[in-house]
Formats: sequence, C-alpha cells, structure tokens
Amino acid sequence: MSIYNTEVEKAIRAIQEKRAKIVCIQLPDGLKPDAGAIADVIREKTSARVLIWLGSNFGACDIPLGLQRMGVDLLISWGHNRFHKKQEGW
Repeated sequence: MSIYNTEVEKAIRAIQEKRAKIVCIQLPDGLKPDAGAIADVIREKTSARVLIWLGSNFGACDIPLGLQRMGVDLLISWGHNRFHKKQEGW
C-alpha cells in the first residue's frame, strides 16, 4: 500500500459494528492505485463483499448513485480532510 495512512482499521471497525455484508469504498485519485490492497484487507478482516467505486470523488457531496440498488450496506469514502463541527461565526 501507499505511504499514506489510510486508517483502514477504522473502516474495518465500522463494517463490523454495522454488520455490513456489501461495502463500497470510494477513494480520491491519489489512493485509487491502492484500492485493491485496501479491499483485500477489508475482505480478509470482515468477509464483506467489497465494491470499488472508480468514478469521481470530489468530496463528501460526491456520493455514487445507485448504491442502494446494488444492495450496498455501507459506503466508506476516503478524503483529504476530516469533517469538523461547524464553529460559531461560520
């Protein structure tokens, strides 16, 4: 895998907590070369079926269409920054 910390352990915990059977992972372009390795780790640790979204990923508002139709239980989207609580004055 890449030099980036993908925090795949957090994804694994979320999958286990939600007992997700079909998971879609969405990665920014810079992490897409690692998609197969990330999916392999998730499959190994959870036995979930992992779908890799190869379309765009421009942030949290760029959610793939049709996931529900495909039976996806959980979408895990990797991004560049954490979400922060809205601060006063924003």
